Formats: sequence, structure tokens, C-alpha cells
Amino acid sequence: MLFGYKPSKIEVDSVMSSINPNTSGILLEGFLNIVRKKKEAQRYRNEVRHIFTAFDTYYRGFLTLEDFKKAFRQVAPKLPERTVLEVFREVDRDSDGHISFRDFEYALNYGQKEA
Repeated sequence: MLFGYKPSKIEVDSVMSSINPNTSGILLEGFLNIVRKKKEAQRYRNEVRHIFTAFDTYYRGFLTLEDFKKAFRQVAPKLPERTVLEVFREVDRDSDGHISFRDFEYALNYGQKEA
């Protein structure tokens, strides 16, 4: 918790199970690497949330097609509207006409694991 992140019991158990039973703990470098990775993931998620909130001008917790079009007009004004509609349909994974933060985050993370 000193680093601004409280690991869950599952995370602690996972780290502790990877330690050599003949030792009495984890090396500081290993611990700092684990904490650094978690903080980077948290920072990235906060950035994604910030972008989503900038597009969600009515603070509804989701984006409509109109919100999406408005956002794309600001960041990519020359992109054809048909392309924006196709992207909206792709990002709206449950086809409810809204892009939730979860949909938005998934779309931004798509393909990142392979890179």
C-alpha cells in the first residue's frame, strides 16, 4: 500500500507461490517490478477513462452514435461518416446502440497483447 496500490489476496498468493520455498521472501527488485507493472496498467486505464469521459459530454456513462460522430469530427474530421458508423458498430459489441466504457476500453486494448 506504500506505493499507492493494495494487492488483492489472490495477487499476493500468486507472487508468494512463485518464490523459492527455501528463501524467506521476495527480492526487492522482483517486488518493484510487480508493483511497476500494476501501476503502469492502472495509469493506462486512467488515461482510457479520461479519453472516454472527454467523449461522453453528457456524463451518461456511454456513448451514442451521435457522441461517437462528434468525437471523430474533432479527432479525424476527414474520415468518411460511413467508416465512423462501421467503427461504432464494431466497438458496440452487444449491439445495444451504446458504447459503454467496457466496450471502449476493449476496443482500445484490442491487439495490444500481441504487440
